[in-house]
Amino acid sequence: MKSVVMMGVAGCGKSSAGQALARTLGLPLIEGDEFHPASNLDKMREGLALTDADRADWLSTLGLTLAQQEHGAVLTCSALKRAYRDRLRAQVPGLHFVFLDIDPHTAHQRVTARAGAHLFPASLVDSQFATLESPVGEAGVLRVDATQALSSMTETVARWLSDESNKDMT
Repeated sequence: MKSVVMMGVAGCGKSSAGQALARTLGLPLIEGDEFHPASNLDKMREGLALTDADRADWLSTLGLTLAQQEHGAVLTCSALKRAYRDRLRAQVPGLHFVFLDIDPHTAHQRVTARAGAHLFPASLVDSQFATLESPVGEAGVLRVDATQALSSMTETVARWLSDESNKDMT
């Protein structure tokens, strides 16, 4: 089994979908937010968007952590720009991405609803959409509707990963 990144803007459900997929596949879950340095966490709590420089070491750490999972893992990571995804791909050849696609209004609602329980403020959702470079069309990417039922999403992703693994064996 190869590794997969659950990606998208804040509020798309990366953590929930990642947990469900990891449980279904019997793989470890790597929660990307847990690897942010304190300086990044402070910026986000203050409502400041992270820069490419802020994300550089974080992405390197995530790629290294993922590469160390010889049997695969599920990583939750926004991976908003193609350069970020390519950086992870360079460290983990054959890496797959699941793009949890969501509209801005729904993302705002979800992030607002979890205020106080999550470090990411709703004020930064617009910056996430401004930064997002859609991965649709990139190799090894599946786009899913982030508003569908978690069980349906998990089933779709697990089936896609199985099909992708079978392709790699032929």
